[in-house]
Formats: sequence, C-alpha cells, structure tokens
Amino acid sequence: MSIAEAEDPNRPKRVLGFRDLLLFYVVTGISLRWIATAAAAGPSSIVIWVGAWFCFYTPLALSVLELSSRYPHEGGLYVWSKRAFGNFSGFMSAWTYWTSNLPYFPAVLYFAASNLLFIRENAWKHLSNNATFYILFSLLTLSAATLMNIIGLDVGKWLHNLGALAMWIPVGIVIIMGLIAWHRYGSATSFTAHSMTPSTHLNDIIFWSVLTFAFGGCETASFMGEEIKNPRRSIPFALLFAGITVALCYIVGTAAVLLALPSTEVNSLQGLVQAISKTASRVGFPGVLPVAAFLIALSNIGAAGAYLAAVARLPFVAGIDRFLPSAFGKLHSRSKTPWVALLTQFALGIIFIFLGQAGTSVKGAYDVLVSMGVITYFIPYLYLFAAMIKLQREPAGPEVICVPGGKFMAILVASLGFLTTALTIALSLIPQPDEPNKPLALLKIVGGCGALLLVGVWLYLAGSKKKISPRPQLETRS
Repeated sequence: MSIAEAEDPNRPKRVLGFRDLLLFYVVTGISLRWIATAAAAGPSSIVIWVGAWFCFYTPLALSVLELSSRYPHEGGLYVWSKRAFGNFSGFMSAWTYWTSNLPYFPAVLYFAASNLLFIRENAWKHLSNNATFYILFSLLTLSAATLMNIIGLDVGKWLHNLGALAMWIPVGIVIIMGLIAWHRYGSATSFTAHSMTPSTHLNDIIFWSVLTFAFGGCETASFMGEEIKNPRRSIPFALLFAGITVALCYIVGTAAVLLALPSTEVNSLQGLVQAISKTASRVGFPGVLPVAAFLIALSNIGAAGAYLAAVARLPFVAGIDRFLPSAFGKLHSRSKTPWVALLTQFALGIIFIFLGQAGTSVKGAYDVLVSMGVITYFIPYLYLFAAMIKLQREPAGPEVICVPGGKFMAILVASLGFLTTALTIALSLIPQPDEPNKPLALLKIVGGCGALLLVGVWLYLAGSKKKISPRPQLETRS
C-alpha cells in the first residue's frame, strides 16, 4: 500500500510516462542561464563543467537511481532521509528543499524576463534594468504555472514538456551559429591548455559552486513516485538519457558561445541570447533572435512550473505525517493535486520576489537569489548522500537497481557527492566579487537561509507535539 492509497482512496493518478519523465528531467536538469554564466568565465569553465558532472551529477544520479528503486514512493527525498535518520531529518530535508524554491522561482523567472526583451530588442531594451518589469513578469508567470499545476499534473505536465522542448532548440541554434561563425571568422576565444586551466583564486573557486548547482535536479521526479507509470523501469532509463543530454548541452553550448563571442562580451543574465543576437547578425540570420528569445524564456517558465509541481509533494507527505497542518496532506477534490502546498509556495514565492529586489540592482537581486538558492537547495543533498550511505545496511531485493560495484562503490560514490555538496555550500556564502554592497548581500544570504532553517525547526517541534497516528507500512511495488 502506498502513502496516498493509505490516506486517500482517491489517490493521485499515474500520469507521467517515460516520455514525460525524460522531458521532466531535461527541463529541471538544464538551465540555459548557466551556459551564459559559464561562458562569461572563459574556456576554463568547460573543464569545471566536466569536474562538476563527475564529482556531483554522477554521484547524485546513481544515488537517486538506487534510492528511488529501493523506495519508489511519493515524497522521494523525504522518505529516504526519514528512513535513514528519523523524523527530524526527514522533515528538515524536505523543508529545506521545498523552501529552496522560494528564491529559485524569482531567479529563474528574472532570467526568463531578461531574455524576453530580445523579442523586440530595440523597443524593449530600456526595460533591462527596470525592477518593476521583472517583478510583474515574475508574478504573472508564477501565477500561471501555479494554476496549471493545481488543475492537475496531466495539465501541468504540458508546460513542463513544452519547456523541455523549448530548451533544446536554443541550444541547437547556439551550436549551429557558433560553428558557422567559427568557420567564417575563426574562434572568438583562444582554447589553449593555459586558458582552459581553472584558476585557483578565491573568486574563481566561488564560481565552481555555481556550475555544480547547475547539475542539480535529477532527484525531482522521484518526489512524484506515486504519479509515475512503472517508476522502477521508467526512472533509470530516463535518468540515463537525461544525464547525457544535460552534460552535452552545458559543455557543447558553452563552447559554442565562446566560439562566437569572447568571454568579456558575455553577460551572465542575458549572455546566451546576446550570443545568438551577435552571431546571427554576423552570419546574416537576424530573424532567428526573436524565436530564440521566446524559446529561452518559455524553457525557464517551464522549469519553474516543473519544480513547483515536484516540490509540492514534499509538504504533502509531511502533512500526512502531521508535522505540517493536516491540510497539506489533503488532495483537491477534483484535480487530486496538493493544492494547499502549491498555493502556500506561490504566496511565499511572491514574498521572495520582493525581498530579493530590496535595496539592490536587478543583477544584485539575481546574484543574492542564486546564492540563497544554492545553499538551501544543497542542504537536502547532504541528507540524500548520507542516507545513501546508511541505507546500504538494508538488504536490496532482486528488483532493486543498485550502483555497479556493490556497497563499497555505492558508499564511495555517495561520499564524493557529500564532500562536493559541503564545499559548494561553503563557497556559496561568499558574495559575488562585483556586488557593490557585500555586507548587505551576505546578510541577506545568511539571514534568509538561517530564518528558513529556524522556521523549519519550529514547525517540526510544533508538529511533533501533536499526536501522530501510525503511518501505514510502506510496501515496495513497481
């Protein structure tokens, strides 16, 4: 019996097939904004991409594959952490992951808004530093994504799928345009052993954490285990294909941007569409810019919708366990979606849209939101990798897909992921070098993350005082 079945006979419907799952992994695993960020750092970012893929994405994907195969239930990370370390760890892992999306939503929607301006570059250019425009755009798109997911995952998944498809086309445009520019004019960037060697200066090491953050996301679909058709079969294959796609898009996309533009001309907030704009003008295809700009914006709106859908399942299962008000554990009577969690996240996301902008520029708000997102997003990964290590003590049935190499390799892989995650969190506490008000930025980062953690502890303590009815025993099922 599953969680949802035990608490509500009108459980969520299994609506995500392999195609939907693959596209979901793509839209949550790739963010085009990181291609621009990497290109702005120069050709050494390609090596950092490879290192981040090896040290973080590969351990994460392997851990998710095994844990979701062992325990293919609604809640994913929450279930794994709770099983390994108890109620408090399960709740805090879910709480930090859920709240990490509060700064994530405005950050990714800011990026979408900045790219949308290139649909009519000359007419709308004056809005590039207009905070009101970014706030209104974020509010409208977050509202639309929330409404679609409340109506139902069978409706909301089309936004996710469209976002994934819109993700591929701009990357393809960047690669083709970069190759054309390289063929006609030569490379705009010098790719040498020296230029591709990552710098070990503190400011450059801080940048490593951003690219590591870009590889997160392959755990999200496991939160919806009860809504995936044949999860034990679908998740591994979708993870495999998505992992290859994610790595290629980041590495090849970054190289293509640098073929077209020197890193000094790339802006981290609008760099990808800038590369398309300048390269299209050079090779004589200016008409491609509005299409690419629209698709980049759509892909990021789709990503926001996908994360909104996935993480709402965390407070849903916490509501079932009564660590959050019981309303969180109820489904909408018609759509069978966790509508209370979705609306709560929407309301808090609006607050963060305004808080991130307070007292700083558009770019300053973007950088603060990214740093907050990295820290709160990576705390749950500490739980995930630690749970992967501890749960090796439990026997794995014949239907479980384990990490190749047995328990020793599983522990080694998870330990590498844990150390990479801890380093990423430490580096993310340091404000960006070009931040004009570093004390305020650090205060926002530390204060915002600390406040979220304290609220989580308070909610857990308040919920644990209530009488918690025994939760039905989870059974393994395909």
